[in-house]
Amino acid sequence: MTFTIDNENSISAFATAEEAVAATQTPFDSFASEKELAELIAGWPTERLLACWNSLPGVTPAKKLKDPKTAASRIWARIQDLGEAAQSESAAEKPAAPAKQKAERKAKGGQRAAHSASPKGKATTKATPAKAAPKAKKAAKESKPAKEPKAARTGSKSEEVIALLKRKGGATMAEIMALTGWQKHTTRGWVSGFLGKKMGIEVESFKPEGGERTYRINK
Repeated sequence: MTFTIDNENSISAFATAEEAVAATQTPFDSFASEKELAELIAGWPTERLLACWNSLPGVTPAKKLKDPKTAASRIWARIQDLGEAAQSESAAEKPAAPAKQKAERKAKGGQRAAHSASPKGKATTKATPAKAAPKAKKAAKESKPAKEPKAARTGSKSEEVIALLKRKGGATMAEIMALTGWQKHTTRGWVSGFLGKKMGIEVESFKPEGGERTYRINK
């Protein structure tokens, strides 16, 4: 079970980390345990902790939270309902697979029965070339070129940051934060989750001696 928190402090639950990446359009932070959540929000200002808690469905709005550790404990306990709902939804989609496999086995069984019922002679000889068809289909599938990386939405912050990263020297963490208004953890999540996993863009990360963390997209 993977949970995500976006820039608007909205928390969503997904059955797997892959589903979280595929379904999320904006930069996000993720966590899969109370400990990871506590580490994630340890440096958050009180205002964001309150916004995160008060955005949860069915909670009594709070005016203050004791500390990040307490906030993590309360938030984690509250979002378990979201996790159960995500698991139930994922499980509801799985039964279709066995039924499909059963239908395929039945169809294959019918094909074998039809083949064994064929009389010896020319009819059997004519049916033989048809077996080569699946191999041709497989070869065509293997030769299919890899998909090109997705493009960022025109006019979006993602498009602006990608332009920075394509410069010869790339862009520092500070430059990206200044352009977007994102925090450090959001920027790191955007690079690894949105660019790397969702868009399929390879980003080089390096830190020059005495310099800042820098990201670069090699053309």
